[in-house]
Amino acid sequence: MRFVIVTGVSGAGKTTALKMLEDMNYFCVDNLPVLLIEKFTSIAMDMTAEGVRNVALGVDVRNGQSLDGLEHVLDSLEAAGYEYEILFLDARDDVLIKRYKETRRNHPLASDGRVDLGIRRERERLEFLKTRADYIIDTSQLLTKELRKEMEKIFVEDLEFKSLMISVLSFGFKYGIPSDSDLVFDVRFLPNPYYIDELRPLSGEDALVRDYVMSSEAAQEFARKLEDMVKFLIPHYMSEGKNNLVISIGCTGGKHRSVTLAKELYHRLEGCADYGLRIEHRDIEKDAIRKKL
Repeated sequence: MRFVIVTGVSGAGKTTALKMLEDMNYFCVDNLPVLLIEKFTSIAMDMTAEGVRNVALGVDVRNGQSLDGLEHVLDSLEAAGYEYEILFLDARDDVLIKRYKETRRNHPLASDGRVDLGIRRERERLEFLKTRADYIIDTSQLLTKELRKEMEKIFVEDLEFKSLMISVLSFGFKYGIPSDSDLVFDVRFLPNPYYIDELRPLSGEDALVRDYVMSSEAAQEFARKLEDMVKFLIPHYMSEGKNNLVISIGCTGGKHRSVTLAKELYHRLEGCADYGLRIEHRDIEKDAIRKKL
């Protein structure tokens, strides 16, 4: 039997993760009091006769002061020979604050109404769990379907966990540099398809634009050097425990050159088992929207 403890900061997706595990035929229990975890684990291990193969247990700060005793409970489980895995859901503070504002929910530790202070208190209380976690998934940049894909890799396909999620992001400088960027590259030095009448309405998703941009020797050399640098940096970021790396590539409007080079980098990084990979084109449609207005 596989026994998974799902935890993490409020707003990072614990409830969603539990629902996904339930869809994966896990028997799920959320917010069980800490004092009952040992007893529940003992019972769960005897449930195989009833057809239960895997169990997931949600634990978080809603347990109140009893959460302080969870570390002792985990030590006791290990001493008794029970095997368990910890999945920790995390996200950046600014993303969590935005999610709380959008849903208009109160943070469980923000009795004074200050969500940022509640998040800080929660991180302090959960630090011991994050330290012990087998899997840490940063959901800051993940769509629900992308989270499900990562969960399936871990808990269904039983593939080796990719602790680092790399996001390759194209953008337009005239709309601002993405605030969550770790690495930013400017490709405005490349030939601009905007000034070619037949290419202007197209984007870097189209073969004609891609061929035009990548026909430049400068673009080819830039792509090679960018690939070399990123592949050099990745293992160092991983050794430092980084979970989320955002590589932003920008041109003027975020429609032609940046999209082309972002796709080029994405394809050059594909196929490695050491990290997860996603691509996003933030501003690819904005020029069209502005023209309609």
